[in-house]
Amino acid sequence: MQGNRLSQLNLTVWFKLASFGFTEIDTEMGVETSMNKITNALIVMAVGGLFSVGAAVAQAGPGQDDPGHPRVNEVNTREQNQQDRIANGVKNGTMTPGQAAHVERQEQHIENQEKRDMAAHNGHLTKAEQKQLNREQNHTSREIHRDKHQ
Repeated sequence: MQGNRLSQLNLTVWFKLASFGFTEIDTEMGVETSMNKITNALIVMAVGGLFSVGAAVAQAGPGQDDPGHPRVNEVNTREQNQQDRIANGVKNGTMTPGQAAHVERQEQHIENQEKRDMAAHNGHLTKAEQKQLNREQNHTSREIHRDKHQ
C-alpha cells in the first residue's frame, strides 16, 4: 500500500492556473513541462499586446490632435494660413476690425466643427469631414480675399 502511495506521488500532477490553462508539474523533477511554457509565453504576449493597444488609443484620444494624420494636418495648416492672412490684413489696413471679427467668427466655427468631428473619431477626420471643412475654409478664404481687396 505504501508503495502505491509513493508511485501516486511520483505521477505527474496537474494544476489549473487562473483559467488560463493547465500547468503540468513533474513532482519528481519539479520542472514545468514545455506545454506550460508555451501557454505562459502566449499569455504574456497577449497581455503585452493589450497594453500596446491601450497605449496607442491613449495617444490619440477624443478631441486630441494626431500630428501624423494628414487630413488633420491639412485642415490645421489652412486654418493657420487664414489666421495669418487676417492678421496681415488688419496690420496693413486692408481689412477693418469689423471684417476681421466677422471672418474670425467663421474661423472659430470651423475649428469647433473640427474638434467635434475629431472627438467622434478618436482624434481623426474622415474624408467626408475633411471635405466639408475644406468647403467651409474655401468660403472663408474667398471672404478674406474680398474683404482685403475692396
